[in-house]
Amino acid sequence: MASIRKHQGGYRAQVYVGGRRASKVFRTQREASAWALGKEGELERSPSELHTVRQLVERYIEEVIPGKRGGTHEEWQAKALLRDFPDLAAKKLSDLDTPDLARWRDTRLKVVSDATVLRNLSWLRHALKVAREEWKWMDRNPLQGLRIPKNPTPRTRRMQMGEVRALCRILDYRPGKAPQTKGQQVALALMVALRSGLRAGEILSLGRGNLDMRNRVAKVQHKTQHLTGRPREVPLRHPVIRLLRPVAHLERCFDISSASLDVLFRKARDRLMIEDLHFHDSRAEALTRLARKVDVMTLSKISGHKDVRILVNAYYRETAAQIAARI
Repeated sequence: MASIRKHQGGYRAQVYVGGRRASKVFRTQREASAWALGKEGELERSPSELHTVRQLVERYIEEVIPGKRGGTHEEWQAKALLRDFPDLAAKKLSDLDTPDLARWRDTRLKVVSDATVLRNLSWLRHALKVAREEWKWMDRNPLQGLRIPKNPTPRTRRMQMGEVRALCRILDYRPGKAPQTKGQQVALALMVALRSGLRAGEILSLGRGNLDMRNRVAKVQHKTQHLTGRPREVPLRHPVIRLLRPVAHLERCFDISSASLDVLFRKARDRLMIEDLHFHDSRAEALTRLARKVDVMTLSKISGHKDVRILVNAYYRETAAQIAARI
């Protein structure tokens, strides 16, 4: 419903439709009437008819992703969707349906793995949920009914000590000394990972502020810290303390980024012609070895896994033959 009243030498047009209100002041009554008519029709339309997928993703990048740990990778993925799928991005939310997302899924699966598509779907699912429940831009879920790629088979690759020694040599690792080069920092991070089960990002975050050498405890941030309200406390073995002692007094034990660590590790691996080895395999190797020393509840406390099934299925990589040899 629209109303027009005189206001300070002009005219104020007010429109109220379905609980939503808008008003604006104009110089003439004709301008106010024209605006009110158009605005009334706009408010009568569903919000899903007024916004596009691009607007949803851009708002999600601006308002939601900055508050998420690991949001940088999600931002890259979100911007890639807008760049590589302009037709999908231009769709009105009212027109967005499951077949549109199925075509996007199938196109992505031709060039990336199932695991990558699952990561893409993770942030997209959350973005659509926020748009429905918080912004009220949508009244249905276009992901409902979409076939989701299966989780990939867990890796079984173990990191061999011969490979570790070769990597440390090519990275010029100096035991007991503070690293002087980025390559030496990568080697030290690898040695710490193999003895602690810490993730690469957690290792690179270590410094005198979160490293208690006396009690052998490291406090590291984690992705659900916004729920728990406190960092994860990781017990450290004596070998880890010995490795970190030369750098434990520093504000940051390492001054390289996760991206640099990954690039330098892969370059060293490729020079040695080692196949199918990831830095993250060091975490699985450490937890597999620790499983021989502690019970599963203690191991989950060290690894930070709330779901023990993930720990058993993805990170415990001892083969049946290896277990048989021990029993």
